This record gives sequence, C-alpha cells and structure tokens, in this order.
Amino acid sequence: MASLVENLIDVLNHEDSEYQKLIELSSKKTQTIVSGDLDGLTQITENEQTVVDVINGLEKKREATMHEIAKILNTDVKGLKLTVLISLLEKSPKEQKALADVHDKLHGTLHTMKLLNERNEELLNSAREMVDFNLNLIQSMRTAPETANYDRGAYNTGSLIGGVSGGFDAKQ
Repeated sequence: MASLVENLIDVLNHEDSEYQKLIELSSKKTQTIVSGDLDGLTQITENEQTVVDVINGLEKKREATMHEIAKILNTDVKGLKLTVLISLLEKSPKEQKALADVHDKLHGTLHTMKLLNERNEELLNSAREMVDFNLNLIQSMRTAPETANYDRGAYNTGSLIGGVSGGFDAKQ
C-alpha cells in the first residue's frame, strides 16, 4: 500500500506542475485577449490543449491508483476521496503528511486556475459585446431616417439623410 500512496503522491505532484503550466498560459492569455492578438490567442490555446492532454493522462493514472488503493482497503472507490485516504493513513504519518501537503498544494493551484479562467471569460465576453456593438453601429448607419419632404399632392418624397449604399449583412 505504501508504494501505491507514493505513486499517488507523485502523480498528484506531476498534475500540480502541469496545472502550474496552465496558469502561466492563462496569464499570457489574459494579456493576449486585452491586446486583441488573435494569432497569439490561437497559439496559446494550442499550447493549453497539449498540457490538458498530459493532465488527462495523469488523471487516468490517478484513477487507476485510487482503484488499486480501494481494492486493498476493501472499500468503494467512489467514496474514497483524498481527504478520506489522508485520514486513513494515521499509521503512516510521513505518507499522511506528504499526501495532505500535495492535496493542499493542488487545491490552491486549482483555485488560482479557476480565478484566471473566470477573468479570461469576462474579458472575452466584453470583447464579444464590443464587437456586437460595433456591428450594430455599422448596421444602424446604413439605415438612416427619412426626411419629411412632401410634394404638392401631399405625398411623401421620402429622401434619406446620409444614406449609405453598399456594406455587408452581418446576420447571415
């Protein structure tokens, strides 16, 4: 069981380092969004996908290790959370402390990651709203109001003020 716990600690430490890479990329993404660099945003997203692929592999290793630990403890793997495992390791204080430390470190890293993602989401929503506003402004410029010009028979001649011909239809 000790080797399985050590393996779990190694996997969790590796996961934490990969999430640290994602935090670094998310920080760069924030600056890229603010500057409006779409090519840079595309490159960062590709780099993030590479890191996420590594994290997914590590998650599979973590799940397999947790299944093995659950078999040894003769318990259901769904009920075996890290906090439960930490409390079960009372007889191995060294491993218990190491697992608790990596759990706390990973928890803090994921919290930071969540905050960065929320900030980036807000920035992207603001950028999208600005694009929508600009498109609406361009469209409204194309449809200028009619003047109230009447001819002798009281018919509206309906000339446009500032009418712009051409343009594009953004709602296709």
